[in-house]
Amino acid sequence: MIVCGLKLTHDGAVALLDGDRLVFSVEIEKLENNPRYSEVSDLDVVPKLLSDFGYQLSDVDEWVIDGWDGSVQGRTALADHGKPVELVLAPYREAELTSNLLQPGHRGEFSVGAVELSYTSYVHATGHLAGAYASSPFAAERQPSFVLVWDGGMFPRLYFVDPERGVENGGEAFPLIGHAYATAAHHFGPFRRTDDSKTVDDLSVAGKLMAYIALGKVVPDIVDALTAAFHECFEADTPAVEEYRATIGGWGSNSEPSLDYVHAFYRNVAARLDGRGHADEDVLASLHQFLEDLLLERVVAKVLAWKGEGPWNLCFVGGCALNIKWNSALRADPVFGAVWVPPFPNDSGSAIGAAAARLMAVEGIKGIDWHPRSGPAVVESQPLPGWTATPCGPEELARVLHETGEPVVVLNGRAELGPRALGGRSILAAASSPAMKDLLNEVKGRESYRPVAPICLTEHAPAIFDPGTPDPHMLFDHLVREEWTDRIPAVLHLDGTARLQTVSREDDPVLEAVLREYHRLSGIPVLCNTSANHNGRGFFPDVASVMAWGRVGRVWSENTLYVAGGSDS
Repeated sequence: MIVCGLKLTHDGAVALLDGDRLVFSVEIEKLENNPRYSEVSDLDVVPKLLSDFGYQLSDVDEWVIDGWDGSVQGRTALADHGKPVELVLAPYREAELTSNLLQPGHRGEFSVGAVELSYTSYVHATGHLAGAYASSPFAAERQPSFVLVWDGGMFPRLYFVDPERGVENGGEAFPLIGHAYATAAHHFGPFRRTDDSKTVDDLSVAGKLMAYIALGKVVPDIVDALTAAFHECFEADTPAVEEYRATIGGWGSNSEPSLDYVHAFYRNVAARLDGRGHADEDVLASLHQFLEDLLLERVVAKVLAWKGEGPWNLCFVGGCALNIKWNSALRADPVFGAVWVPPFPNDSGSAIGAAAARLMAVEGIKGIDWHPRSGPAVVESQPLPGWTATPCGPEELARVLHETGEPVVVLNGRAELGPRALGGRSILAAASSPAMKDLLNEVKGRESYRPVAPICLTEHAPAIFDPGTPDPHMLFDHLVREEWTDRIPAVLHLDGTARLQTVSREDDPVLEAVLREYHRLSGIPVLCNTSANHNGRGFFPDVASVMAWGRVGRVWSENTLYVAGGSDS
């Protein structure tokens, strides 16, 4: 069975499963330097992408479209070869009519060009659940697992997936949408706003905030104020909370006024803290810790009450699973024996999840055969005038990084799934100078406190990082061991941590070869890695785009080194 999954809305993507094998998943933002979070604006992209991988519309047996904001149904407006169309979709999460996540939330028909097609739509939460579980090591072993889904417009919800018994719903952990984290920046800190946003129009703030909190400290007085305000606004036995629960159900922030209540919560917090002299960075650091503790406490309590002590497997998915500190806190709790976060936890994985959901519904709950480098290939382009090209293998690239001490943009093979550059669409650089972090942040137009991630050979990671466990997708928090802080200062965050990516030959043989040779030359098995992209856009699709950008003078792609105005030979 060949299944094509479509995510037409925010973080639009097209994914194809041929049997159990993921052939590709291409996010719209990774085409033609498109803006981050791009939707599918025209269905004409679907046959184009299928053709790129040797398929056509008639090869697809099942078309599946991810659900969207709404309590009864979702909707999306787009075009088909320039002609405006509107499609009805399944709603945001399970409801009375769709209590089983593997139950279709809507069926309909749509056209791609002159071809009429039938589609199935599952609720948006299903795509997250199916994508996370199907890609997990638990599915490969046919083991059951909890799945925690916390998306921007949703309350954190807990499910239990058993290949033998199906999917069970455990309900919400607490009534606060995931966008509450980024919305805190509207009220405190450098991204403060004077307006109360009605929709989420600054999604990049969440990542900036996670970096900014390292400037602050957790203050018990602030945590007490947050705790009291949370209870008063969301869980107290009062008419105001009754109104909130009757109005807001976590159906997506574009379909209900959930952000109004989030703004009211932060005004409540600000009023409680008024006159106490707390710095904004301390307020935000304390908020981060408050939400982490709340998530851990409520999820663990629900797991214990529902299924017992464990230890249990856990998949964490949704936009909130991009928070590496929350991921690490969940992984450290003894109730969980293993924690899986896919490299596409946000909506960038929803097309994969939609296709996986259909596969599970038809053939039973199972895993998929996938690789994190299943995005688009590097687009062929000609070097711009003033750039020279010379053959250069991975080992020679390591020498260039070591001897020049300058960053190199790497575009190699197929792009990564999800938002993290893992060596296929990266800027690599030596980590041995503290000035490198400043240079990379300047190159990318980022704030000075933003961290740069380390990539490290898997076998050396435990000696350099704590815990240093294999983390090939850069989704967990690790401390840099004291004896290494002076050797790799460029990847050291303000709080002494790093967002580690481990690299083995199985993960990426090319990147592993670069690191191994760099280690031989320098004695350091670590390099800096940050994404190669225009600020606010997806990964660079081709070498010419990097050259036109002009902020880095070396580009390495498919065993060729391009140098601006000269040669490294």
